[in-house]
Amino acid sequence: MAATTKYKRILLKLSGESLMGTEQFGIDPKVVNQFADDIIAAHHLGAEVAVVVGGGNIYRGVKGSVDGVQKVQGDYMGMLATMINALALQNTLESKGMYTRLMSAITMTAIAEPFIRRKAIRHLEKGRIVIFGSGTGNPYFTTDTAAALRASEIDAEAVLKGTRVDGIYDSDPEKNPKALRIPVISYADVLSRGLRIMDMTAITMCQENKLPIIVFNMNERGNLMRVLTEEGVGSKVIP
Repeated sequence: MAATTKYKRILLKLSGESLMGTEQFGIDPKVVNQFADDIIAAHHLGAEVAVVVGGGNIYRGVKGSVDGVQKVQGDYMGMLATMINALALQNTLESKGMYTRLMSAITMTAIAEPFIRRKAIRHLEKGRIVIFGSGTGNPYFTTDTAAALRASEIDAEAVLKGTRVDGIYDSDPEKNPKALRIPVISYADVLSRGLRIMDMTAITMCQENKLPIIVFNMNERGNLMRVLTEEGVGSKVIP
């Protein structure tokens, strides 16, 4: 029997760092190509897919070469970085025959539609992959918060956070080889234990809107499909 998706509509959060591959900063085309293939597979499974992409792979490079960047200006630089990543993902998806829409929280009419909730939902209903860029459009808010906000606005059934590790751990598994994986955890425990899977604002917003968060390794090909069809893949944050 053909596999079916557990979630009809999802918000996939990709970190900018995940697009670097083995590079120090920038975009690795092989990684973007793999992510696009996995998103397309999820789409063919029947899931409506929206994506929020971070910008750390680009802003980290800028940050390394520029001193004295004021916080608000730096945040806007980061928002522009998310648009570069979003355009790269859009281009790759469309080169593979997919219909997409890029929506920006900051007006950029030459390259993206402005974010309008009803239009975003309509795009998803029509089978288009929707990419949200520029974060929330406001400084002091991360792309994790943007993911939680957009997921709530479009009535997504889950936030899927694609990272470089296979779930939530009690400490950083890239630094601590003895870190213990936590398969299921509550929002309250994430906050009380200071587990930095997303920022506090994003966690609280998901908690208030009863949005489950699934943290999984997006760099392993096919893992997005496994999250949608199997149990026990990644770690889940629930009430």
